[in-house]
Amino acid sequence: MKKLSVLFALLLSFMFILSACGTSGNKSTNDNKKTGTNQSADLLEKVKANGKILIGTEGTYAPFTFHDSSGKLTGFDVEVAEEVAKRLGVKVDFKETQWDSLFAGLDAKRFDMIANQVGIRPDRQEKYDFSDPYISSAGVLIAHKDNDKVKAFEDIKGLKAAQSLTSNYADLAKKYGATLVGVEGFTQAVDLIASKRVDVHINDKIAFLDFKKQKPDAPVKVVATEADASHSGFMFRKNNQTLVDAVNKALKDMIDDGTYKKISEKWFGEDVLK
Repeated sequence: MKKLSVLFALLLSFMFILSACGTSGNKSTNDNKKTGTNQSADLLEKVKANGKILIGTEGTYAPFTFHDSSGKLTGFDVEVAEEVAKRLGVKVDFKETQWDSLFAGLDAKRFDMIANQVGIRPDRQEKYDFSDPYISSAGVLIAHKDNDKVKAFEDIKGLKAAQSLTSNYADLAKKYGATLVGVEGFTQAVDLIASKRVDVHINDKIAFLDFKKQKPDAPVKVVATEADASHSGFMFRKNNQTLVDAVNKALKDMIDDGTYKKISEKWFGEDVLK
């Protein structure tokens, strides 16, 4: 009987120890959760605490992000991002990498957002968050400045269109019945129009504005614009809404006070959000 009492006492003690260990384990788990929460603190707070925001960009994509003749990183996206950072009260630390590595760099938390004329598309929105658009652009139909016959996309049926044969714009020209003449890029296409060896070219409005900024005397003009515009925004990892909201507020304030328009006109000659 005495032996049974001792065994019972030992069993109770063992159960107590297991219970205590379980409680300790739960407490440890909870503490770890709390610590983890602190480690993944709000990104906006982290950015402000560090006094800088890390921004991924190519640095080789003129006129949006590139190096000028002095080697300085500049461009439309660079200036807009710098102004946003200024309004957040922080400095910018640009992290340059190739386009193919930008998304992976964001995933790996090497930067806090991407500024590189990233198109806002449904497939990207499934994995990433975007700011409000800061670029709006549509396909435009370009013709010789003396061409008064072509006024709409429907007018190019049977005409020669200089296009990169693998581009979406080549498909658009084909859709409207144009005969395609293959070119390597925008400049070659415009040269063919200027010499009247082809009739038209379809490309992005931003590309045309940048070209005209560099060569204002080129004898080409936009005769029609697609109804549906594409939009670009700053891109973020998911679940950083406070930073996205702060960037959106900065963009809105820039638009409202005319700062955005001033930057846009500097690079493209007009407001590229309209």
